[in-house]
Amino acid sequence: MKKTILHIIFNLGRGGAETMLVTVVKELTDYNNIVVTLFPENHFESELTSDKYYCLNVGSIFLLPFAIPQLKKIIKDNNVDIIHSHLFWPTILARVATPKNIPLVTTIHTSIATASDYKKWYIKLLDKISYRMHQCVIITVSQGVLNEYFQLLKVKPYKAYVLHTFVDVRVFNSNNASEKNQPENIFRLITVGNLLKAKNHKYLLEAFTLLDNNKFQLDIYGEGALRKEMETIINDNKLNINLKGEVRNIEKIINRYDLFVMSSTFEGFSLSVLEAMAMRMPLLVSDIKSFREQCEDTAVYFNLDNVKDFTEKLKTLAPDINYLNSLGEKAHKRAVNNFTLQQHMEGLRKIYTDVLTFNSNPKK
Repeated sequence: MKKTILHIIFNLGRGGAETMLVTVVKELTDYNNIVVTLFPENHFESELTSDKYYCLNVGSIFLLPFAIPQLKKIIKDNNVDIIHSHLFWPTILARVATPKNIPLVTTIHTSIATASDYKKWYIKLLDKISYRMHQCVIITVSQGVLNEYFQLLKVKPYKAYVLHTFVDVRVFNSNNASEKNQPENIFRLITVGNLLKAKNHKYLLEAFTLLDNNKFQLDIYGEGALRKEMETIINDNKLNINLKGEVRNIEKIINRYDLFVMSSTFEGFSLSVLEAMAMRMPLLVSDIKSFREQCEDTAVYFNLDNVKDFTEKLKTLAPDINYLNSLGEKAHKRAVNNFTLQQHMEGLRKIYTDVLTFNSNPKK
């Protein structure tokens, strides 16, 4: 008889954690899968293949305590065997609502040491208190994220695993890409990520004020709260940058371009970068810990404190086609050797088996 996993997440907007969850649920056919969201936003629609889907419609984070009885009822009615939470507020709710005899697994998707929410004292306190309420099995997307989580909260690990973000190489490979169709004299850059502060797009906008519009172009794929502000900067400075919005077929778009760039101030383990690596894209990315762990020597890194470092490295890279191609090949090899969906699912199934075996008490 199949065991039942309840996956809980903030919503199903098209972000890295949400994309991971939808893909994992599709692969977990050996389990019954229930997906619960706090809010109704859903950009995946029919792509979500869970056995059941519930939206708690909490209305506001301040009303989260009223969702506790709802979640408890869903857990009880569906005879849930494992709870798997993603992101901060769903995790807090899950820690409060999950019975002690049901294992709770939490995936930490980003560095809490640099996340803006964790600069608020009450966020750290809530995480610390709720962690002690239920013996949580922690999964992090990188070793750096794991180390930071326990160092910052000053709590003792119960069970903790590193399970890297993955790329589905069946989808993200060079055979799925559209042909390039562009003027030969323009070097085209792409970045993919929601228009949020952590993605640090303003760094790229500033860098483009120093570049020749006739030689370089940047297309930014993603949506978010900073769109209007970014549009104003782009228009006022007449930058050769296009905000392309959200797309669903990014695998057919990525390597129409010459270079993949990302200027994040922090990441957990970037799905967008992995997708670019799988598609043999050369990478120019910010010099942060998670990118170093993710890419090692398969990318070129720039200093976030100096936009000229980005522009100088870009100008050096652009004419060197052989080096760009070699970078792309190295990135592809690293992705397929270390970060595939198959490898992730093997690791995840092992974790589920471990926690079910360890937590063998019958349900109350």
